This record gives sequence, C-alpha cells and structure tokens, in this order.
Amino acid sequence: MSKLIFINLPVADLARSIAFYEALGARRNPQFSDETAACMVVSDVIHVMLLTHAKYRQFTTKPIADAREVSAVLLCLSAESLAAVDQAVSDAVGAGGRPDPTPTQDFGFMYGRSYEDPDGHIWEIMWMDVAAAEGAMGGAEAAA
Repeated sequence: MSKLIFINLPVADLARSIAFYEALGARRNPQFSDETAACMVVSDVIHVMLLTHAKYRQFTTKPIADAREVSAVLLCLSAESLAAVDQAVSDAVGAGGRPDPTPTQDFGFMYGRSYEDPDGHIWEIMWMDVAAAEGAMGGAEAAA
C-alpha cells in the first residue's frame, strides 16, 4: 500500500478555503469533515486537511503562523507539462489565489511556478523532464 500524506493547514475561513480547493479540483471527503475541518482529496495519496484555527490548536501548542507574513513550509506538486504548470497557477488565481509569490524557475528540463491560497500557504507546481534532468545532473557530476 502506498503511504498517504495528510497536509494540515490552519485556515481563517473554512468555507472560503473549501471553495478554493474545490475550484482547483480537490474533492471534499465528508467522512473526515465537519464544521471545524475539511479533508480535501487532491489525489489517491494526497489529502489536505483544512482546519479552523481552533481545531488546529488542538494539535500544537505553538502559535499559528500567518503564512502571509512568515514561511514555514513550501508545498510542491508535480505537473505533467509546462502548460499544466501555467494552467494550475491560472486556475488558482481564478479561484482567489495570488500568483507567483516565489520566483518562477525555468531550467529547460525543469519549470516551476507557485501560488498562494487564501491563507497565504504557498503551493509550487513543478514540471520536470526526468531524462533531461538526469543528463544535466550527470553532466554536473562529471565536471566536478
């Protein structure tokens, strides 16, 4: 069985966050959702748990960071093409996200952009030509 990942994100407005992630193609799993949390299924193995601040505080005694002001994590998802990277960012902007809070990366064999969700959590979207990347890395190792 593949390992599952559950990404826990504190959100200020649960309904707004659910709508944002649904607009990006995630589906809400009602089995693990209530008025304090929503389990958003991104893929068979990736789940984003949107938690109200009160719910999030049940899991940690640390202060909840304002992701618009500080960075604690950068989340990265793969895309099947360069066009899919740009489309994902466009979809996020259309759903209320902010485009490109981190620099666009274009190395020829790898291309990435990012967006912020309504609470400031940064999602990077990355495409990579694996064969070209291996060639580029192999070339760098031979030069070293």
